Amino acid sequence: MEKKPKNVFIEGAISSEFIGTSIAKHQSKTSIGAHNIFLGQVRADKSNGKSISAIEYTAYEDMAIAKFHEIREATFEKFNLTCMHIYHSLGLVKSGEICLFVFVSSPRRKEVFKALEYVVEEIKAKVPVFGKELFEDNSHQWKVNT
Repeated sequence: MEKKPKNVFIEGAISSEFIGTSIAKHQSKTSIGAHNIFLGQVRADKSNGKSISAIEYTAYEDMAIAKFHEIREATFEKFNLTCMHIYHSLGLVKSGEICLFVFVSSPRRKEVFKALEYVVEEIKAKVPVFGKELFEDNSHQWKVNT
């Protein structure tokens, strides 16, 4: 039976409390031998002498949720994972705050390293999430993924 696509979006920044609770929920899953976590954080990059103060994230939500689901399913096919969680911010996320949280678990450590890199690169390349970089002077520009 195929799983229904899960809404991975969280309004605003992803809190350290949310991340900590997510990790704690896995302590009862004793077949897991390794976790790996990616936290994407908004940088205060400089552009034309101005610092980014925040990014406002938008998405084609239905399309993005379907794409996140495809990536998730492909990752489970490629790697021996026990579980995986993906959360991405929508709305305003200030510099220094977390906007992407990817959490993979497996019986073995080598799997989580390979799987995490794969899933984060796939998200960056394929998911229609867009960031408007907001500068300290209230100007803005659209972010380009690198």
